[in-house]
Amino acid sequence: MKKLLVALLAGGALAAVTAAPAVAAKEPALGPYGYGSVKLGMSATKARATGKIVLRMPAGAGPCSGWNLRARPAGKGRVGLYISKRVGVAVILAQKGMRTPQGIGLGSSAKQVRKAYPGLRTSPSGIVHTTVPGNPKAYYAFLYAKGKVRELAFGLDKQDCIN
Repeated sequence: MKKLLVALLAGGALAAVTAAPAVAAKEPALGPYGYGSVKLGMSATKARATGKIVLRMPAGAGPCSGWNLRARPAGKGRVGLYISKRVGVAVILAQKGMRTPQGIGLGSSAKQVRKAYPGLRTSPSGIVHTTVPGNPKAYYAFLYAKGKVRELAFGLDKQDCIN
């Protein structure tokens, strides 16, 4: 660890003080395979064992259960990720402060998204999406409001949880 040496001249005496730089926790990226230790395709049992998620909505008769990331919970009445009975962790929805490895997150401009992902496509329903760089089995989908990313979904191509 680098040390910073600061010399102080106080009342004619020279004193040396060392200080260690602050260590900032690095925020995990949303992609290309997951978010931190929660990975796309991971079973509910394995995802729960990471200690990073909390159940919000049991699957019941449906194919998917809704969860939140402990460190980045979704707002009231919302979920931050879906786990499919068939494919495991299927979709992770970006929350404030989460970014892709290319630096895209909520609030990024449409221009920034186009620059980061030049292969963007638009579905017949109007959803802008692209294959995740480094993971051909996953996608990013973007919804905009006033030219800014309002929602960002990161999911498996074969997911069965959301449209």
